[in-house]
Parts: sequence; structure tokens; C-alpha cells
Amino acid sequence: MRLLVLGGTEFVGRAVVEAALGRGWDVTVLNRGRHTPAPGVTALTGDRTAPGGLDALAAHDGDWDAVVDTWSSAPRPVHEAARLLRGRAGRYVYVSSCSVYTWAPPAGYTEEAPVVEGAAPDAGSTDYQRDKRGGELAVVDAFGTQDSVLVRAGLILGPYENVGRLPWWLGRIARGGPVLAPGPRDLPLQYVDVRDLAAWILGAVERELSGPYNLMSPQGHATMGEFLDACVRTTGSDARLRWTAPEIVLDAGIEPWVQLPVWVPPGTDMHDALHAADVSRAVATGLSCRPVEETVAGTWAWLGSIGGTAPHRNDRAVKGLAPEVEARVLAGAGGVPGTTP
Repeated sequence: MRLLVLGGTEFVGRAVVEAALGRGWDVTVLNRGRHTPAPGVTALTGDRTAPGGLDALAAHDGDWDAVVDTWSSAPRPVHEAARLLRGRAGRYVYVSSCSVYTWAPPAGYTEEAPVVEGAAPDAGSTDYQRDKRGGELAVVDAFGTQDSVLVRAGLILGPYENVGRLPWWLGRIARGGPVLAPGPRDLPLQYVDVRDLAAWILGAVERELSGPYNLMSPQGHATMGEFLDACVRTTGSDARLRWTAPEIVLDAGIEPWVQLPVWVPPGTDMHDALHAADVSRAVATGLSCRPVEETVAGTWAWLGSIGGTAPHRNDRAVKGLAPEVEARVLAGAGGVPGTTP
């Protein structure tokens, strides 16, 4: 297989490249040259936001069985790339987001749920939801519904993460001591390991799939307790998880998802939208999700290989809870029902 990856040096793109190389595919990447591509790829340089940013791609002699695009800003660069590649690539796989659904999709929502309005395939930057939906429209406009795959990913974790969720938890737990663990322990989580996401994408190319797919683990693949317990075991720290009731966390003014990454309170629109999608279509087409222990261990090993500090995208909010806030909440929660030492 001949694969073109637009980007290909960070997080999802890097995982797709490594998975494709592992299958013996011929891989070409186009990126801005800010990060070193994986060994074994054909590297093209271009900034999709600048005039002439696709010139290297236009001048390259060759075509591809598929292109994978992870762009997450204004739709216009997706629109321009898709139009350029029409006739040169057999299938266009766009890594979109479950954020394209009209807020808030109910628990159990499928790919048929309503999507946000007001998105355009050639628009400049608006907001994340409409940017991603605009990217979807750009791909379908150029490749049609039969030759496009819309990967509506949810929470993505694993090696190469550059948005600060699992790396923050690993860093915090590695420091040890009492750790504010937002409850309940059995809160179901839904996410996808980036390596499992990459494997499904390549399988979608091989199977010649088309259309939208909710791409995350089945509901309840792991719980908050299993996730944080895995972090403690993997780091080998002396951390003591102090399970704290959701109302205590919220009353302290702590922002779910951002200050306590991954976690959102149970019984809320946020939990339904982020941890309760119907993924039966993806599972039926080959999605397989590894245990949470493997995701945590793989990320910890990767962090160790780069010196312990994860990269962070400058267009994403910094995640994590300030130590003084954590200490204040833990001190106030002592002996309160819903907490454990």
C-alpha cells in the first residue's frame, strides 16, 4: 500500500506512520519540517497555511492508495489538499472528532446524530466543532461519500500525546503522596489508544470503508479507578489515591476535563457526550482496544525515552490541577463521605 500522511510527525499522525511502516507500506509525509519524520518515509516539506504550502506535494511524482489527514484548525487547508489530491489518491481518511455532533448528544448516540450547523469546507478558523465539521465537508466535497472516511474520534491517549492528559496524570502520580482522585471509582471511561486508532485507520484503507465512524473504545472499556490504579502501578510511586466525591470537586471550582484531565462528572451532558458514544459500527469493522494498563505503560515508557517531559501543542489549553488547589481540596475533604484515604 502507498500512503500519504499530511503531518505525520506528532501524536495521531506519527502513530499512523509507524503502524503503516510496520506493515511494510510505502509512506510519504508532508509537514512543516519542525519535527523529524520517522525513519523510512519519503519526506516532503510544506506549510499548508502559507501560500505555496502544497507546492512540494503538487510537484511530487506519484499517487497513493490513501491519504490520512489529521488537521484540526481552519477547514480551508483540508479543502485545498483534498482538491489537489482528487485523482491522485484512492481514499481520503480525515481524523475528525465527536465534537462535530450538536451539543449535547445523548448517551448512546450513533453516527446518525445531528451535527453542528454553520460549517463550510473552505472557511477560515471559527471554533473547533465547526472547523472539524468543515474539514469533513471539504473531504466529502472532493472525494465523495464512497471514497472518504470520517474518523470521529473521542478522547485519544497513548504514546506521543501532546495535549497533556495522560502525561499529566502520570507526572502527578509519579510525584507521590496523596492524590486527588475524582470519583466515583467505577465511573466508566471511553477513549482510544492512539495505536489502536492507527490500526483501525489502516484497516479501513485495506477494507475500502467509507463514511463516518465514532472511534473510541466501547462504553466502560475502563473505569476511572482502573485508569488511575494503572498509573500508580506503572510509575511505581508511593501515591495514595484519595477518592473524592464529584460534588466536592465541583464545589471547589475545579474544571472537569481541563484541570482534572479525562474526568467529567457522572450523570452530566459532558459524560454522555465524551464517554457514552455508540461505537458498534467501528467495532464491527475491526476496532480492537488494548487494556488500559498497556496504554498507561506505553505512554510512561515513551515519556522516559524523551526525558520525562511530554511536548505540548501551543494551540491547546494547558491541563492539570495546581498543587495548592489540590492540597486545599484534600484538606477540606478529610472525613467527608465519598472520600477514602
